[in-house]
Amino acid sequence: MLCNMSEQPILVEARKGYRVITLNRPDRLNAFNKAMHVALRAALDDAQADESCRALMITGSGRGFCAGQDLSDRLAKPGETVVLGATQEAYYNPLVRTLRSLPFPVVAAVNGVAAGAGCNLALACDIVIAGQSAKFVQSFARIGLVPDTGGTWILPRLVGDARARGLALLAQDLDADKAASWGLIWKCVEDDVLMFEAGRICEHFAASPTQGLALIKRALNASAGNTLDAQLDLERDLQRAASLTPDYAEGVRAFMEKRKPNFTGRKGS
Repeated sequence: MLCNMSEQPILVEARKGYRVITLNRPDRLNAFNKAMHVALRAALDDAQADESCRALMITGSGRGFCAGQDLSDRLAKPGETVVLGATQEAYYNPLVRTLRSLPFPVVAAVNGVAAGAGCNLALACDIVIAGQSAKFVQSFARIGLVPDTGGTWILPRLVGDARARGLALLAQDLDADKAASWGLIWKCVEDDVLMFEAGRICEHFAASPTQGLALIKRALNASAGNTLDAQLDLERDLQRAASLTPDYAEGVRAFMEKRKPNFTGRKGS
């Protein structure tokens, strides 16, 4: 028997050249439970296996993007202690690693609150665009926890040490327009055009040189841990790989012929 869409923790829509993944637990502000983790992992694996998928959008249903972990999903019984860490190892850490390593850009369209792991899920994406009513909250300190899902790594690199410490230690809401002015996210737009603007970015990526974009992601991912010499060597190697792709050849031909390129996203031979 088919499940009602409202019962599915993840919704997936295939569009021309990209997919839209919607976190779908609106009654819980799309907070993560085990079922949503499993469904999201399957959706990401399926998108990566689809050669026609050249970009990905992640958004939330209802009035929020993602409130992080559903705390009711791991409540302790009386007299019992819940020791955390296993959930990070099994679900959140692989999720961040997957988003960073996907061979195409990932766009987060943040509608409403993005809190805790939900905030850092968004920030792990390549492009973050938020509606004006969105808020970003490192809410971990409110319940005595440490920012996870890559938060302590991502925040200082996006906004610097002082602001990262303020966000993590004070756990205050950060409005979308200030998040954009701080460089935490790419752009803040009016709520009613959020999905249109996010879709337009994905359409751009779906028509772009996909293999070159994947190599750009690899270079940026490596830069934080590399010396300048190591990064220069990596740029050389990745540039060599990029020059062997059909899209590079097409880009040069289109430039010389003064026409719009027709990028296919295919791998080189």
